Amino acid sequence: MLILIKAIGRAVALGALLSAAPLAAKDLPTPKGEVILTVTGDIGAKNQGDSAVFDFDMLRQMGEVTFATSTPWTDGVQEFTGIPLNVLTKELGVTEGTIKATAINDYAIEIPLSDAVEGGPILAYMQNGKPMSVRDKGPIWVVYPYDLDQDYQAELIYSRSIWQLVRLDVAAD
Repeated sequence: MLILIKAIGRAVALGALLSAAPLAAKDLPTPKGEVILTVTGDIGAKNQGDSAVFDFDMLRQMGEVTFATSTPWTDGVQEFTGIPLNVLTKELGVTEGTIKATAINDYAIEIPLSDAVEGGPILAYMQNGKPMSVRDKGPIWVVYPYDLDQDYQAELIYSRSIWQLVRLDVAAD
């Protein structure tokens, strides 16, 4: 009888561990505020069906960074705060492919995952310390540190700097 109870206890404990493991590795919290970014496609972490959706606070809690740079679309040096693209892709389990970025007006561009590097582009949601409105290129603007690396001062990179971003779709190679 004692052996049977121990065996059942071990089986229950093992079952609990196995059923909890995927949740810890794959699930994201649920947004409490307005969703400002939806990510679909070949992603490993989700929180709404086959998508990962984020509100402002969820993005901020992933480890925001701030840098100052000039842009072709603004006057003088501006300060941008956002989540690094490489941090977001890591959080979502993305290791290869291309990211289709789509704006509110359905304008879309492709960003290769090779751009998602440390010190690279951010999904900026604040400019000069203030959240960006749709009128001011928000809610999210893909901003590269143009002044920090001459390679970022190219038409191809400028073309990837999509504003009014609301959706990313990841396609594996």
